[in-house]
Amino acid sequence: MISKETLFALSLFPYLGFLWFISRSPQMPRLALYGFYGTLVFVAITIPAAIYAKMQYGEQLANVDWLHGSAEVFLTLANILLVLGFRQAVQELKSKN
Repeated sequence: MISKETLFALSLFPYLGFLWFISRSPQMPRLALYGFYGTLVFVAITIPAAIYAKMQYGEQLANVDWLHGSAEVFLTLANILLVLGFRQAVQELKSKN
């Protein structure tokens, strides 16, 4: 059976491919693209935060509230960028019609 850590690491490759393809699409709203890249930043922040939580507190990241909340801020910001980017694209389409 594959470990969750290995599966997590392997899942980054399809996501990087996804980012590569959408970054070349002229139809992709730039702000939303930044949101998708922000999700990658969230992952990059979460990994060291999880290691720190395990080494410093002997706990999973989800059990160290201040650290978990700090990492989740990056996911929240990425999601806001996604919503605003796609909202802007929808509004631009509506104004053209």
